[in-house]
Order: sequence, then C-alpha cells, then structure tokens
Amino acid sequence: MSDLMNTLGQQSKRAAQQLSQLESAEKNDCLMQMAQDLENSSNTILAANQQDLSRAKENGIPNPMIDRLRLTGERIKEMAEGIRQVASLPDPIGVVEKMWRTEDQLMVGQQRVPLGVIGIIFESRPNVTTDAASLCFKSGNTVILRGGKEAFYSNQALVELMQQTLRHSQLDPAMIQFVNDTSHDVANEMMRLNEYLDVLIPRGGAGLIQRVKNSATVPVIETGTGNNHVYVDHAAQLDMAISIVANAKAQRPSVCNAIETLLVHEDIASEFLPMIEEALTPHQVALRADSRAMSYLKQADLATEADWATEFLDYILAIKVVASIDEAIEHINRFNSKHSEAIITDSYHNGQRFLKEVDAAAVYINASTRFTDGFKFGFGAEIGISTQKLHARGPMGLEHLTSTKYIIYGDGQIRE
Repeated sequence: MSDLMNTLGQQSKRAAQQLSQLESAEKNDCLMQMAQDLENSSNTILAANQQDLSRAKENGIPNPMIDRLRLTGERIKEMAEGIRQVASLPDPIGVVEKMWRTEDQLMVGQQRVPLGVIGIIFESRPNVTTDAASLCFKSGNTVILRGGKEAFYSNQALVELMQQTLRHSQLDPAMIQFVNDTSHDVANEMMRLNEYLDVLIPRGGAGLIQRVKNSATVPVIETGTGNNHVYVDHAAQLDMAISIVANAKAQRPSVCNAIETLLVHEDIASEFLPMIEEALTPHQVALRADSRAMSYLKQADLATEADWATEFLDYILAIKVVASIDEAIEHINRFNSKHSEAIITDSYHNGQRFLKEVDAAAVYINASTRFTDGFKFGFGAEIGISTQKLHARGPMGLEHLTSTKYIIYGDGQIRE
C-alpha cells in the first residue's frame, strides 16, 4: 500500500472521531459557511474548471461528457444551494427510531450512527465533490474523494475551499480529503483500503462501476448506470407523452436519469411516432428503431440488439413498438439497469401493474425520469443513485449514509 493512501486513511480515521462528536448546530453552521465560501470563490473554481475543459477538448472528449464537466456561475450557485439544503435537513445521527421493553424488562432502542469513513470514486462531474462532501459531513462521516482525471483541477479547487472552511471552523480538514493521484494503481489501492474505509461508493459509467465491483475488497454500494425507458401506453395522452419523452431524452442526455429507449404501444404508434420524431428533430436526436417503428418514421437507423442494452448518454434514442404492456414490462426488465422507468397512461390498472412489476429503483407514472435525483426528492444533495437492493436503493441522502446500533437500558438484569 502506498504512503499516500495509508496517510489519507489514517487521517480520515482520526478525523472521524472528532466529527462523530459534533452537534447538529456545529455541522450546520460549518455547511452554511462552506456554501457561502463556494459562491465567494466562483472565479477561482471557474478558472480551475477552465483548465479541465481545455484539456478535455484537446483530448477529444465528446460534447455530452464536456457538458457533465462544465461549471458555470449558475451551476456553482446550485452546488452551494445543495449544501444549504443539506444543512437545513434533520440530522439523522443520534436519532432513536424505536424503543421497546423486553420480557426481561430491558429497554432496547435502535439508534442511528455514522458509517465511519466513506470512500467515493467518481468520474467527470465536479458537483459530485460538493454533494458527497456535504452529505458525508452532515451524516457524521469523513470522506476520501477520488475523482477522474477529466475534472482534476476542478475537484482539487473545490476540496481545498471546503478544507479551508473546516480550518476556519476549528475542525480537522481531514474530514474531507482528496486523492491527488488519478492513476489506476492508486484507485486499486483505494478499493482495498479495508483497514480504514467502511464503505466504497463508485459513481460513473458502467466500466468504472464494474471494475470497482470486481476489484474491491471494501464493502461497495453500487450506484448504477441509467439504461432507462419510457413506455407510452395505448391509453396515454399523446401531448403529455411528447412533453415527457422530449424532456427525459433531450433536456440533458449526458446524465444517468435520462432515457435511452422509448417503447410505444402498437395501437398508437402510427400517430405518436411521427409526432415524437418532429419534437426531437430540433434537438438532433438520432433514432434507432425496430422494423415496425421505422415504418412510421422519416429518418431512423435499424436498431440492433446491442442498442437495447446501451446507455448512450448522448442524443441517441432507441425506439421499439410493442403489442402490449406485458411486452413492454418484459423488455424493460430484460434490458434495464434497474435505475428509472416510466409509463405514460390514463389507465389506473396499467399504471399500477407497471409500478408493481417493473424492477427499478424509481418507477414513474406520467412523469419524466429526470426527477430521479436527491435534490428533487428533497434530500438536499445525493451521494448517488443506488441500483442495488441491500442497504439502500434509489437516490441516497443522509439517512442512507448511516447505520444503526442497539442501545440497551437495564437496572441490574442478568441472564439466567
């Protein structure tokens, strides 16, 4: 193990002890100051981000990925507002969720406690840095952040600013730490930092997540990719469906809650597909359709089997005509990544079937999948969107970064 990772681990473990003792008011005051310092330092952050953007363009990174990387004054304000929302949320630490008396007259309670030291490996989105740091801090966890090389200068600047706020608050800056080595070797070491890390959370594309799952010896919370679908039922309001599909695909295609496949019931395909093609044309969305859908479209390529399983993260949409809701559900459960799925329908029965039978972290009736987001769900920010079923599922907020312990009150009982 390298000196770098050992040092970061030791410092995080030490800082976790101090952080776990802080009162809610102390954490909230620090977070509010952190948000203000972020806004006050916009020029510094934007200058660092410009270094990343210039390097990304030189390396030929696709435009949708550059959009994920880009910071603006408005996006920095949104990041600061996310921190403020985290500060305003109830602190889960110390909460006793339930208490009961046993037959031995012991009072047993279940209390929320921090996980401890959290490691996060993520790719190009700098807002992950502030989201993750603020959520971990509020939930009493120290964090070691390892971002991708694409956002190195942005992430470094953001962590330095947050550490500066911690120092001014008389707190250990090691509560939020940054791995300043983007090599695969160091990332692999982080995945095996069992002595110090209590959990590791990867955020990024399928390749990164699969590599962490396969290589890590530290417990992992999987935040999955978003191969998401909208199914337009025969009972759908077509104007509503057009609005939702256009939003879910084209509003920001580079994020994990955008859709990649559109399923359309055969009874409305001849009317709906020309309408959605027209709505997506201004966004220059390339269509990849099955043979039935192609007969209703002016310009589309024939979809391959691989297209149904692909998270494009781009202005590309796969389209399939289905004969029934049964076929739609079967297709979704075969190809989806268990992230976010939506049905557009006025049929109560079909809507309820979709909610019950589709296997995903977030399932919608008559709304865009773009709402699968911790901020939109009222969590302030999010640590990621978990697509696994153990411990946490869906957008992960403060409570998902805690565990529980049993607290027991007695008055001299001994077991016979």
